[in-house]
Amino acid sequence: MATPKGFAKFIIVLTCITAAIMELIDTSIVNVALTNISGSLGVNIEDTSWIITAYAIANVIIIPLTGFLAEYFGRKKYYIGSMILFTVASYLCAQSGSLVEIVIWRFIQGIGGGALLSTSQAILFDTFEPKDRPIAAGIFGMGIVLGPTLGPTVGGYIIDHASWPLIFIINIPIGIIATFLSIYFIEEKPGEGTRKKEIHIDYTGILLLTVGIGCLQYVLERGESEDWFNSRIIQVTSFVATTPAVNLRVLGNTNLAFTTLFTFVIGFGLFTSVFVFPILAQRVLGFTAYETGLTLLAPTLITLVTFPVIGKLMSKGFPPIPFVVIGFLFFALYAWMNSRLSPDVGRWDFYLPLLFRAIGISMVQIPLINQAVAGLAPKDYPAGIALNNMIRQLGGAFGIALANNYISNRYAVHRYHLVENITSESEMFYERSSNIAKGIIARSGDVAGASSKALATINQVVDRQAYYLSYLDTFLLVTVFFLVMIPFAVFLKAKKQSPAEISATAKASEDAH
Repeated sequence: MATPKGFAKFIIVLTCITAAIMELIDTSIVNVALTNISGSLGVNIEDTSWIITAYAIANVIIIPLTGFLAEYFGRKKYYIGSMILFTVASYLCAQSGSLVEIVIWRFIQGIGGGALLSTSQAILFDTFEPKDRPIAAGIFGMGIVLGPTLGPTVGGYIIDHASWPLIFIINIPIGIIATFLSIYFIEEKPGEGTRKKEIHIDYTGILLLTVGIGCLQYVLERGESEDWFNSRIIQVTSFVATTPAVNLRVLGNTNLAFTTLFTFVIGFGLFTSVFVFPILAQRVLGFTAYETGLTLLAPTLITLVTFPVIGKLMSKGFPPIPFVVIGFLFFALYAWMNSRLSPDVGRWDFYLPLLFRAIGISMVQIPLINQAVAGLAPKDYPAGIALNNMIRQLGGAFGIALANNYISNRYAVHRYHLVENITSESEMFYERSSNIAKGIIARSGDVAGASSKALATINQVVDRQAYYLSYLDTFLLVTVFFLVMIPFAVFLKAKKQSPAEISATAKASEDAH
């Protein structure tokens, strides 16, 4: 198949990046809308995190299956079908009237979206000559970071100026345009979709993968509320989740095993940061949804510069390990700075730590893609890259679930210690409650209810402070994860790739997706 040129190449690149960013925006666009959705559906914020994790679980399930499905149906047909599925599910998410309903449609949306992400990368790689494919990886990597970061900005604007269903409705015109562009500009590969009779469908493997990932996420999400292993359902789902459903033999390669571990932590950090920060900014700091999104967006725009530069350096054979180490240090610095925030910070106080986050993420994405196949036999390239992509999404799903549980636990601890110091004998408490009650009487004249309203106000302040401290603890936990990983970089294989190997890596990435 000839490499497209000129206008056709531009349209294909634009379509692939738009589809990938649209999919990735939906991993985080809901984050700033959790408060509104929970109020609209009558559930708490912690339960609405299922709207995020259902999407992430679907991504994790579909990514390792994408190569098989693209081969079975034909890559172009599968790509267009996934785009239509994603668009239709987006509409149905917007029409949902209950938590269960929106979680189901979010899962289906994630099935379509995961295929968009993976297949877009393969089509994009096909659009570039082999020697230029690390640049394509840089362009795609830029989308990987910009997508989850653009989500809160777009979602914030919508929440402040409209209602939450619109965060799903906006996918519809984009999906329709991308579908028509794909039909007219993306060419079918020779022979794609014609080998159905030769392909063995492992129904058992697909079922086990789906059930295993679903059980793992259930354990992470509901473990604490179900009292962990004292619950029979947690015991059963834990057993199912630890039963391998994909080919893990390639992890016998030390380099791939540690690359996968690094990729997991990157997914954990990337998704956790865009989950925790919006809730901290809105629930505690009083930011509007749009202000929250803009705060995340501005420093992340540096990736427009850093990703292409790193892609160019990698194409020239620059060793990946220094990038990985420095990137992890930058991300750890970002999380540590956020763990020491004052409760009276403004938007621009986040600029520097978020800048470190953007630089850190951009420095590790492309090197880890290359590291996923360093030292593997060519026949194992597709398995290595598919596993690496799956693990990044799994790290994100794990991170959101862990953060949710950790915040709940730390909130309870901090609230207990704060309430412990509030007693009727405390002069500070008496003075504060009296002043609040006097203010209520002055404003409303409600003498009888002033005392109870003053206590309710103090309770809100204690809640806010307990949540604030729990979010800082979560950022500190992320810091520890990243710092602990850095010494393991010695196990990564530092091998300069030849042009032929770069081309083979790119081809393997295509086959894996």
